[in-house]
Amino acid sequence: MDALSYQRAADVDGAIAAAQKPGAMFIGGGTNLLDLMKGGVAHPQTLIDITRIGALDRIDTLPDGGLRIGALVRNSDAANHTFVRTRYPLLSQALLAGASPQLRNMATVGGNLMQRTRCAYFYDTAFAQCNKRAPGSGCAAIGGFTRMHAILGASAQCVAVNPSDMSVALAALDATVQVSGPQGARAIPFAAFHRLPGDRPDLDTTLRSGELITSVDLPPPAFSDHAHYLKVRDRASYAFALVSVASALQLDGNRVRTARIALGGVAHRPWRASLAEQHLTGRTLDEATLREAAAAELAQARPLDGNAFKVGLAQRAIVRATMLAAGMQANATGDTA
Repeated sequence: MDALSYQRAADVDGAIAAAQKPGAMFIGGGTNLLDLMKGGVAHPQTLIDITRIGALDRIDTLPDGGLRIGALVRNSDAANHTFVRTRYPLLSQALLAGASPQLRNMATVGGNLMQRTRCAYFYDTAFAQCNKRAPGSGCAAIGGFTRMHAILGASAQCVAVNPSDMSVALAALDATVQVSGPQGARAIPFAAFHRLPGDRPDLDTTLRSGELITSVDLPPPAFSDHAHYLKVRDRASYAFALVSVASALQLDGNRVRTARIALGGVAHRPWRASLAEQHLTGRTLDEATLREAAAAELAQARPLDGNAFKVGLAQRAIVRATMLAAGMQANATGDTA
């Protein structure tokens, strides 16, 4: 590991001031950053410990009936909080699907949002070509082993995927990320927080230099009764998603009043399935309609040689997750997801 300095921040303003030093990075739970440092991928010159900023480790109700989850709230605490479990079950399910209990006990909500991709070519510095590590060097994954890589929204510069389960649920729930920085505080709609790779895959988010995530705000609960998070992975414990689906519905009988669907494991950011949502809105919910909606969403997929299976898998996962959200019995075909 490289030589570095360490500084503990007492409050948000102090953390932001310290972050103006070149090479400074915030550290909370450290479950991703320390791995990146040990692997020689991240090279901070100063670590700013924010874990003693008490105002960031709370979960509070908002005046409009929504919920504010502080950036330092542990994933396990957020998943098991009464309000999250009862009012936002989609988020609780997604959090519990991520990592292991030990990691959830350390990982923070803010850190979860900032996870870097688990692309093997990004993590292994023996591969010199990685536009996320060294912009302009190329992408070793293109033409390589791509089973875990993107089928939506990728570019010629990067085909990596966002690894977060929590973020998929937050995308479906239309969360807002609250940040503070040298220019003051601002609110970032979740859909605008993570970036697609384009020609700058080294930039994962739209955070500005020196900005600190302070909380994630959830709108008033609207999907408490019909929500399901489905994660399809190689093993049931401690594995990243091949495909995941966060599905939430408002129903009038069996007619869809509102649909919220987001996908994980398929793109550089949590992928909001807006075409599928539009296809379902106002229609009677049945398996045939769901299949049509899923096919419409995945028609824009551009798979690689090693991950074409994800197209069909994502379609089946959308059908199954949404049927389970609605309380419908998935048939044998749905079970294959």
